[in-house]
Amino acid sequence: MALTRLVLGHESAGVVSKVGPSVTNVKVGDRVASMEPAATCRKCEACKEGRYQASMQICPDIVCAATPPTDGTLARYYRLPSDLAYPIPPNLSLEDGAMMEPLSVAVHAVPKLGDLRSKQSVAVFGCGPVGLLCMAVAKALGASRIIAIDIIPDRLEFAKAYAATDIFLPPSMDKGESGVAFSMRNAQAMKEKLSIAEHGPRAIDLVLDASGAEVCIQTGIRIAKSGGAFVQVGIDNPDITIDMFAVLCKELVLKGSFRYGPGDYPLAIALVASGKVDVKSLVSHRFPFTQAWEAFEITRNGKSPDGKGVIKVIVPSPDVDINEV
Repeated sequence: MALTRLVLGHESAGVVSKVGPSVTNVKVGDRVASMEPAATCRKCEACKEGRYQASMQICPDIVCAATPPTDGTLARYYRLPSDLAYPIPPNLSLEDGAMMEPLSVAVHAVPKLGDLRSKQSVAVFGCGPVGLLCMAVAKALGASRIIAIDIIPDRLEFAKAYAATDIFLPPSMDKGESGVAFSMRNAQAMKEKLSIAEHGPRAIDLVLDASGAEVCIQTGIRIAKSGGAFVQVGIDNPDITIDMFAVLCKELVLKGSFRYGPGDYPLAIALVASGKVDVKSLVSHRFPFTQAWEAFEITRNGKSPDGKGVIKVIVPSPDVDINEV
């Protein structure tokens, strides 16, 4: 397999340096939050239905930053359609703007696909950036209970301080235990420890999986209430086993969530600008562009040499002072 060079980056914000003659929504010098990184054809049936986000499986001519063969946004300049560049309110920084991309993923998953309402309960598997932002969006929308599930204790503690009302550390898998058997035991342990019911106010209205782990998906289906919803946000192994009998008998609504769609970026910006969602707390590390390699290394390792866990790493473009973003 031939290796080719590719510029990474798709969670970005910047300053407009040049516009075309027909552009009216932004001007040179404007700070733009979130350059939405996927540009589509705007002509196919999917685009006209407003479902442009779901890669080539829906819009066949999508072009997405850092997706071969298209370079990403970690560069001095990046060109994109003007309607995919959203102006940043005065009270937000460029760093805040870069966080709108993962926040838009959460906005797409929680209220749009999950249809979460005020006073409902939600469980989120995976306390990475997207999982944490799903919790933050749920909290902003008035969720009565937000359960965070992860296998890393430090991430659970962060989630509890950030947005979760409850946390759960799954037990270890027994030697020789199958994933299905473990998920059944794990779901039962969750129900007992957190007093999760199948019906009523202690039931879970919405389950979101931001981990992609098969056992998390299996567990999530088992803890969702009858008539509840399950939204898959993360991806790992695409071929997994699920309890379809539970899906049928509970009449669960299962949905896949891919990126974002119309209206998700504006809502994400509004949530942060109004103070309803905090994105600054998620930035755990910052590196100048000259140390980008180190930034990717600690992200891969999950923690920096000093032992601090990684949540979100910020790297500015070349010639940009890290203190100015």
